[in-house]
Amino acid sequence: MPRGDGTGPFVGGGRGSGLGRGRGRNKGNRPGAGPSGKCICPSCGEKIVHKQGIPCYNEVCPQCGAKMMRE
Repeated sequence: MPRGDGTGPFVGGGRGSGLGRGRGRNKGNRPGAGPSGKCICPSCGEKIVHKQGIPCYNEVCPQCGAKMMRE
């Protein structure tokens, strides 16, 4: 069996080995993951629909003017 100790070719894990175990971008199980969802104001609680391609932290609350965050 090949080993990674310098006595033979290294086979196995490591960054970029292509084992396909990652979940990928925006595919997590956290609330708001993906292109849909809502942005919420941490100050007043106002919610707006998330616009694809624009992070919520770049949005401004229409009620109080604070920076929004992802719900």
